[in-house]
Amino acid sequence: MLRADSAKVDWDEHKKQWLVHLKMGEEVIRRPLPNSSQTAGEDVLRSLAVESAQADGYDVDPAKVSIAR
Repeated sequence: MLRADSAKVDWDEHKKQWLVHLKMGEEVIRRPLPNSSQTAGEDVLRSLAVESAQADGYDVDPAKVSIAR
């Protein structure tokens, strides 16, 4: 598994869903979190971000996942 440097989760007002931005060096990959509510807690979003990264073959430290509200 490749190691992601960090991840950021933020709410996309246009698509009405959370998005995960995985950063590996200069590369950033965006993935939606379609089954999460806008009011989801930070722990839930952090967990979903880690799961999403793993599904794409990346490993990310949960401590390096930031949540933008």
